Amino acid sequence: MTKRLLTAALLLSVSVIPAFAAKTSLVVGMPIEPPGLDPTVAAPVAIREVTLANLYEGLVRIDRTGKVQPLLAKSWEVSPDGLTYTFRLQEGVKFHDGTTFDSADVKFAFDRARDPKSTNAQKQIFAPIESIETPDPQTVVIKLKNPSGNFLTYLGWGDAVIVAPETAATNASNPVGTGPFKFKTWTRGDRVELTKNPDYWQKDKVKLENVTFRFISDAQAQVAALRAGDVDAFPNLGAPELFAEFQKDNRFKAVAGNTEGETVAGMNNTKKPFDDVRVRRALMHAIDRKTLIEGAYSGFGTPIGSFFSPNHPAYVDMTGAVPYDPAKAKALLKEAGYGDGLSITIKAPQMAYASRSAELIAAMLSEVGVELKIIPTEFPAKWIEEVFKNKDYDVTIVSHTEPLDIDIFARDNYYFNYKNDKFKQLIADAAKTTDEKARFAKYAEAQKILAEDVPALFLFQLPKLGVWNAKLQGLWENSPIPVNDVTEVSWTE
Repeated sequence: MTKRLLTAALLLSVSVIPAFAAKTSLVVGMPIEPPGLDPTVAAPVAIREVTLANLYEGLVRIDRTGKVQPLLAKSWEVSPDGLTYTFRLQEGVKFHDGTTFDSADVKFAFDRARDPKSTNAQKQIFAPIESIETPDPQTVVIKLKNPSGNFLTYLGWGDAVIVAPETAATNASNPVGTGPFKFKTWTRGDRVELTKNPDYWQKDKVKLENVTFRFISDAQAQVAALRAGDVDAFPNLGAPELFAEFQKDNRFKAVAGNTEGETVAGMNNTKKPFDDVRVRRALMHAIDRKTLIEGAYSGFGTPIGSFFSPNHPAYVDMTGAVPYDPAKAKALLKEAGYGDGLSITIKAPQMAYASRSAELIAAMLSEVGVELKIIPTEFPAKWIEEVFKNKDYDVTIVSHTEPLDIDIFARDNYYFNYKNDKFKQLIADAAKTTDEKARFAKYAEAQKILAEDVPALFLFQLPKLGVWNAKLQGLWENSPIPVNDVTEVSWTE
């Protein structure tokens, strides 16, 4: 064969080699398994991290920057008095079972959520609603009893996704939504598998064919799974002490982002000794937040002095209200009648940040004469039953990851058992205030009340330590809302 013919043959052989196709499957690691798959009937964040944006959609969505964007509602109008919202719905949208989405589904979903018997964790979203009208299949008119300054934002939460009357009763185990992925299987204790929805109304947006959520609670096992390639991404790595190693490894992208998660050690405010503000302040004075963050999260995280996200424009730094001061802590305990010591318990979920923080808090409290006994508590099931529902606890520790959730301290029968009429009225007034500047001023005042009253030990804002394969693109670096939205995720080669 001549040199010319050999060259031609080689060129021909190269030209017929097919281009290497990018991967279309994704395995996402999560530390907590959800107890069910319907975010409209239960509180655990893990439900939303699997289902929101992937299986279910709302009228609007919160994007990766925290802004409200159209979704099932393509547009809306708000009356000048702020009492009437008219939503124009997308056309051609179907649920996963093939039934058509229309205004009747929106009315059903919201009426179900605001029903007195509803177990929706954020019923306050729907409390302002006076009526819901459906003049035609593509139009929904929601009339409010009073203005709600955050109404559109709330509609982007997982608690406000649209579910159909035909399938709502079984969504917890067999979810049916309008999202880009359909439910495939759930292997309890291990994984949830999703598959691409071929009839999705924005199908050109979705690049993945299959998505698996694997549940790995042990922080070291999370790291091992990433390094072995058993999982492609861990949006919230539980081993902060190893995060820097991933930052140096070019096989991975490691991003220290932020969340809306206020990490607090909640106290049972109607139970002795926590019914005494001097004791609550004493415990707060005993906590060195900087040392806590170093020990529990390798320095990642932002100290907080009240219950409000530093990411929000209405945030006020209240860490100086009850600063670290062991001498003051001892003096307050003595004044409250506990000069000879105090013994209390903390129910700590198995999440790494919670168990590590509990150990450090116990050491700090021992310095001021307080014995803190740690009771490991399985999360979410046991914690929700014992702490959230039955209020059977002294102190607990958990991150509250919903955005703008300062109102939980104003809710009747919430697990803190905190009651402050001035605070409650302030939060109610803020909710009805549509003027942003005036609403933010009320939030600032509310933060000050909590900082001084200390219904919980305000510790730090939970960081989002995300680690994923360097060839992945489209994952969220921050969490303005608890979600693992993989709608726009794809592989590059």
